[in-house]
Amino acid sequence: MTDELREQLLKPDMINGSEILLRSLLLEGVDCVFGYPGGAVLYIYDAMHSNPHFNHLLTRHEQGAIHAADGYARSTGKVGVCIATSGPGATNLVTGIATAYMDSVPLVVITGNVATSVIGTDAFQEADITGITMPITKHSYLVRKVEDLPRIIHEAFHIANTGRKGPVLVDIPKDVSAQVTEFYYPTETNIRGYNPTVNPNRLQVERLLEAIEQSERPVILAGGGVLSSDAHQELMEFVEKTRIPVTTTLLGLGGFPSAHELWMGMPGMHGTYTANKALQNCDLLIGIGARFDDRVTMKVQGFAPKAKIAHIDVDPAEIGKIVETSIPCVGDIKKVLELANQKAKPAKSEAWIQHIQQMKQEFPLKYKDSDTELKPQYVVEMINETTKGEAIVTTDVGQHQMWVAQYYRFNHPRSWVTSGGLGTMGFGFPSSIGAQMGNRDRLVVSINGDGGMQMCSQELAICAIHNIPVKIVVINNQVLGMVRQWQEIIYDNRYSHIDLAGSPDFVKLAEAYGVKGLRATNKEEAQKAWKEAMDTPGPVLVEFVVRKHENVYPMVTQGNTIDDMLMGDAE
Repeated sequence: MTDELREQLLKPDMINGSEILLRSLLLEGVDCVFGYPGGAVLYIYDAMHSNPHFNHLLTRHEQGAIHAADGYARSTGKVGVCIATSGPGATNLVTGIATAYMDSVPLVVITGNVATSVIGTDAFQEADITGITMPITKHSYLVRKVEDLPRIIHEAFHIANTGRKGPVLVDIPKDVSAQVTEFYYPTETNIRGYNPTVNPNRLQVERLLEAIEQSERPVILAGGGVLSSDAHQELMEFVEKTRIPVTTTLLGLGGFPSAHELWMGMPGMHGTYTANKALQNCDLLIGIGARFDDRVTMKVQGFAPKAKIAHIDVDPAEIGKIVETSIPCVGDIKKVLELANQKAKPAKSEAWIQHIQQMKQEFPLKYKDSDTELKPQYVVEMINETTKGEAIVTTDVGQHQMWVAQYYRFNHPRSWVTSGGLGTMGFGFPSSIGAQMGNRDRLVVSINGDGGMQMCSQELAICAIHNIPVKIVVINNQVLGMVRQWQEIIYDNRYSHIDLAGSPDFVKLAEAYGVKGLRATNKEEAQKAWKEAMDTPGPVLVEFVVRKHENVYPMVTQGNTIDDMLMGDAE
């Protein structure tokens, strides 16, 4: 934003609530809003008509809008913003709000509501969206007076993007968006009762460093918090000074480079043999921005049984919540690691590192390749090789998500966009649109299953209309793959309601929206189709028809510890 535009936006003009909202968003640095209009937000959309500086992308469903805002936020580190109308428009955002809340993604979600005079009367398209979303937002506002709107927007961005990040909802009744007042935008934020602990306790950091120096078998479990606090460089320095092997959670992928000799892969239910065995045999486990999710720990009573546990996190509520913690370090991860790096010394870990390197060589990720059937792992490896790990990759949820987490090699932070905590099908494709809008010069690849792709496929329209050059991959195994895998292994092959026969021809579906569509059923076709997609400017959908009965391995079934891995084809 130019100084001239900023000065123009800050003028104390008499304007209505809708114009106040747009000015406030621009002053917060918002460069793209995703939304869908309706009656309760018509004043807001009318204000957009005369505002040449405001960039809005009309999605085809409110869920598409919030997932796009989420993908924008995860890939840029900025706050994502979406707008929807009252009633069904607002309730269609709920899944996306919960997705962002579970994964600590900063969003400001703006909804319209009925006029203040009829709130509580079950007026047309009225819904108590602040009440509905209370458990899945960091904070929510119902704006009663237009004079409060600039302060509320400023506070919403502050809350969303500080401490443990997350979604904030701002509900604006229709009459408030029409009322006129003198515009004044605050320069400071002072919210009583909201004061996240950012600076760590120096004593606890010293205790951590002492434990590291005494440790012979240390492990770092790095999670999404490393990315949220932009602490990847500090983590790299910390690892190289302490010589501690690293495993990155699903949301932590990219926070530590996969090419590094001390990276062990992802842990947990579908984690690598090396990462899981290291966790089970370490004497010091340092959780950094990871919440010890059940898909990482599996049976908690048998998780990391030999380890003293240290936990670095900005949210004190996470420390000790799942696993007993000996060394708590509350604070912003970047600041904790900066302090630790001042005095960090190596652990007694060289023999341990050699043991881990040996495990990596003896137990790599494996699958049985085929010259007659197209394997999904091969498709992911091909995409990784052709993009050299430089793409922003978004996924939906299911088997394909785990294969990408296992076989794609992430070189950079914020290059991996996926729904972790909530596991939201339908997330992958619209989140790639947001990622592309926030990173216009980068290659964005959206990898989806045939189930999840159908949940938000209508967003193909905006890729075509705006020439958003996402490369859309559909891994089509004609079945709800992860559910089928569980039914095979845990429910003794009792397959129940998983057949996705009757799904559309994805090539024709893409072409119907004006997007180029390609299909591959074997390796040769896969290489040719993917090359054509990469060489084509603009959006392309490539359907890879893969083996129906392929499973994700390793796998730990529920009720077992992460020692108990089913290795599948590698056994």
